Amino acid sequence: MTHEHASPNGVRPGSMGEHALQEVSGSRERADRFYREQMSDRLNTQMSEFISRMEMMFVGTADGGGECDVTFRAGPAGFVRVLDQKTVAWPEYRGNGVLASAGNMSENPHVGLLFMDFVNDLVGLHVNGASSLMSPDEFRARHPEQIVENDIPGRRPERWVVVEIHEAYIHCSKHVPRMVPVPRTRQWGTDDQKKKGGDAFGVAAERGLAPRQRSAARGGSPSAG
Repeated sequence: MTHEHASPNGVRPGSMGEHALQEVSGSRERADRFYREQMSDRLNTQMSEFISRMEMMFVGTADGGGECDVTFRAGPAGFVRVLDQKTVAWPEYRGNGVLASAGNMSENPHVGLLFMDFVNDLVGLHVNGASSLMSPDEFRARHPEQIVENDIPGRRPERWVVVEIHEAYIHCSKHVPRMVPVPRTRQWGTDDQKKKGGDAFGVAAERGLAPRQRSAARGGSPSAG
């Protein structure tokens, strides 16, 4: 729903595509009411508080050609930092080495974030904007107050993603399922294949590839263990 920002000068938020479909479907009046009442170009106090207690979010990106990808990020409550009303940031740790989202952002800065509360409020928050990638040293120099030592035990960020907010708006609670959290031991940032899910969908098995031990990932010999 990005492209044009909410503005007091009469410019309608949203894309030309959604505007055209609104005309065809007869929903322009409802859309304008939503734009007017719910869309903001910054975070208010309630939105900032909402983000500060979220433990997960969905991240949508696209490469320079428009090919899209959606990923999931999670961490301790508040892992996404609200730097100010117009900016959020989060740390990225060592993963599978593909760097699909960061790679997309390096080509195309537009990013869509979705925070969902399945436990208490049963509501979501969309945050759309322009991303930039920062080294840990650069982020620390600019935002030393946001650095939490040993935030993820044994892990240090490889980079930070900083997002300049263009749009923030509600994802209504209709049809959002209620979930009840249960105690679990979380292995934040683990490289252990079993703890990460291993070959849960059987792709490697279909290709006749044996699971690799961690030593193989570090340059040792593959093991069929």
